[in-house]
Amino acid sequence: MPRAATGYGPLLRTPGAAAFYLTAAFGRVGIAMTGLGLVWLLHDRTGSYATAGLAAAGFALAEGLVGPHLARLVDRFGQTRMLPLYLLGHGAAVASLLLSTTPAATVVAATCAGAAVPQLGALSAARWAHLLRAERADELPSAFSLESLANATAFLVGPVLVTALGAAGHPALATAIAAALILGGGAALALQRGTAPPPARGNAEGESRGRSALLRPAFLLLALLNLAIGLYFGTMGVAVTAFAVGQGTPAVATPIIAAASLSGLLTGWLYGLRKHPTPAHRQLVLATIYLTATAALLPLAPSALWLGVGVVLTEAAIPPTLVLLTVLTERAVRPTMLTQAFTWNNSASAAGSALAAALAGRAADAWGPSGALVQAPVAGLVLVVLSLVLARRLRPRQ
Repeated sequence: MPRAATGYGPLLRTPGAAAFYLTAAFGRVGIAMTGLGLVWLLHDRTGSYATAGLAAAGFALAEGLVGPHLARLVDRFGQTRMLPLYLLGHGAAVASLLLSTTPAATVVAATCAGAAVPQLGALSAARWAHLLRAERADELPSAFSLESLANATAFLVGPVLVTALGAAGHPALATAIAAALILGGGAALALQRGTAPPPARGNAEGESRGRSALLRPAFLLLALLNLAIGLYFGTMGVAVTAFAVGQGTPAVATPIIAAASLSGLLTGWLYGLRKHPTPAHRQLVLATIYLTATAALLPLAPSALWLGVGVVLTEAAIPPTLVLLTVLTERAVRPTMLTQAFTWNNSASAAGSALAAALAGRAADAWGPSGALVQAPVAGLVLVVLSLVLARRLRPRQ
């Protein structure tokens, strides 16, 4: 295989690609900062974690429920037309949030900010699909690997930056920086018209078929797979912390989570470096089997060190799995509905994470940290079953 046909270099040398990728990546750091930033800001103002949690929940719930419908408008009217309107709404909501003087007003402003936050990851992925779909479709897995790297980096850097500023006594500054990154990255993306997918408005037949594709079994299975991967995410955040506290070493939770994130960054980078001849649906089955097998070791961990090793091994499967889900989604829906499809997947993952976090907390209280860690292989089994069903549906007819 020629070297020029593999890796990330040819992708980023595509005219306009590096510009939209980097601007969206910077904006995603702001999105990764916002939820935790709300907790720091509201607790600093009110002294109440309940109020802070309510604001963060309002932001996340509005983002998950409203985001796909805003993405539908993006598909219909185009990124360059709709994105400035969403940025204006998000900026106004954050300004209201910073100027609010009552807890109720702050929670309302946080909810409005979540409803209007632009889904920069979905917008960037849609641009990759638009640029590569025709002659370079075999490079899409590498492009989506770049997207996975940008997302993982954002959620590694963003919370660290928020925590540092919050601990230093500047939670409002953290929220302001998050908004500046979102607005700056989104505005720069809106100005890049050459790489934006064409709007679907005027193509009534395409829009109708696109909407029906979101109700077909293939896409519904993909949405459920994203929900299941969210079950894994939500479990690990609570379970690792509960295990570290139960061992009397709460400080080790941070290096375990950091090591897992770095493991995911490495495997995501390696996965996108080359092309894979195995069909994507078969790769997905293999990745979910590996994830389940390694996750099954987590409840058996006798110490924090062994748990850290197990989490690092399990996390290695996450970026390839996410990339494959994105690739299969791009193939399952029409281009006229692609941004909406990606956003629905994100919402499903967020819903699964929220559900699993609540269940893991109850399990940790009732049965200890190992009881919470059992949810990780259970989520893996759900992934395996769903990926097998999807592979059966996508298997070419003989």
